[in-house]
Amino acid sequence: MIELDAQQQASRDWFESLRDRICAEFEAIEREAGSDASFVYTPWDRTDASGEPGGGGVRGQMAGKVFEKVGVNVSTVGGTFSPEFAKSIPGADQDPSFFATGISLVAHMANPHVPAVHMNTRFLTTTKRWFGGGADLNPAIPNHEDTEAFHARLRAACAAHDPTFYPRFSKWAEEYFWLPHRNVARGVGGIFYDHLEGHFDEHFAFTRDVGEAFLDIFPQIVRKRMDTPFDDADLDRLLTFRGRYVEFNLLYDRGTLFGLKTGGNIDAILMSLPPLARWK
Repeated sequence: MIELDAQQQASRDWFESLRDRICAEFEAIEREAGSDASFVYTPWDRTDASGEPGGGGVRGQMAGKVFEKVGVNVSTVGGTFSPEFAKSIPGADQDPSFFATGISLVAHMANPHVPAVHMNTRFLTTTKRWFGGGADLNPAIPNHEDTEAFHARLRAACAAHDPTFYPRFSKWAEEYFWLPHRNVARGVGGIFYDHLEGHFDEHFAFTRDVGEAFLDIFPQIVRKRMDTPFDDADLDRLLTFRGRYVEFNLLYDRGTLFGLKTGGNIDAILMSLPPLARWK
């Protein structure tokens, strides 16, 4: 077991409690659609490169009528970065010891009119401590109303803490969720932030509000669109879009790289990939 200090324990407890509430809400949506689908939870343990216990996590996954594939993972890991990887992590170049706890969520939807979504928030400790994360909407068939509602809810969460957060973090999301080899965005954006350090209480409160904003707005969008009729052309757009999603996550996503570089659980790391995709 990894020994946690008060800040690390509080962060871990929050991420796990948020996981429980999100999964319960997603299962409630499945019940409303006449499905009995539920999350299956798979614990995993990590051994650090040193050979010592390195923490672990729980992979939660559900395949249902509305949520074709949704993963909600929580993890709490620690140990020592490899010398090469430590150079890329703030505060780890001199001391490669690290701790990380967080929640990561990706939902791929059965109806092409319901957007896929990604949400991740995390707390990392090296010789520095910081929060990072965000949420972004990924529709195969963009809907202006949904995009505006999603951004408005995140804008409100940001505004409660710092008037500069939404302009900064929405722009960061636009730049981050971009496929340079195709010169297209992965989705319609949201917010992305990292390296919020130095004020634990304030930044923890903001990170909690990001989670609350996601839990508020995304189920609303799902319920509004999940019964929308669709045809084969819509499905083709969905599968083609998912191909772009796969390309981003395997080529550019920081979370994927962090998990692979730190010996994380492969199934949990790659839960973000859709069950079906298409390349033409």
